[in-house]
Amino acid sequence: MKLTSKGRYAVTAMLDVALHQASGPVCLADISERQHISLSYLEQLFSKLRKAELVRSIRGPGGGYQLAKNAVDISVGAVIAAVNDSVLATKCKGEKPCSPNGRCLTHSLWNDFSVKMQHFLDGVTLGGLMESADVKAISNKQNMVQELQNDILHVNQLG
Repeated sequence: MKLTSKGRYAVTAMLDVALHQASGPVCLADISERQHISLSYLEQLFSKLRKAELVRSIRGPGGGYQLAKNAVDISVGAVIAAVNDSVLATKCKGEKPCSPNGRCLTHSLWNDFSVKMQHFLDGVTLGGLMESADVKAISNKQNMVQELQNDILHVNQLG
């Protein structure tokens, strides 16, 4: 079973928005810089997240994205589903027979695992992740690095 980069990046970006939206809409360029995700890739992801009504866009100067719902009401499973990713562990993905003779011996095992994984992801919310000490520490470090980079850029522009 493998969650693709699409799902991982979508969850990371949504958590970034949740952590930073208190100071206003979060622009994709800032997410790109903090999370090291391509800006063009973020644009594709946020198009899907907007269609799924998980984020709303704010236009104009100082614009960006905000969560469309409270962070405690957005599950990781919903974010992954919004970008058309899946956590199916079955080789056949439920779309075709596992083997030439139909289902493989372990189909039920991997299907049950997929169901439990989806249930787990549906039970984890952005709001819950925001409360994690680990997430808070990493976010604070990222913010300090970004502020330092912005200060260096400003000094270079002056000099």
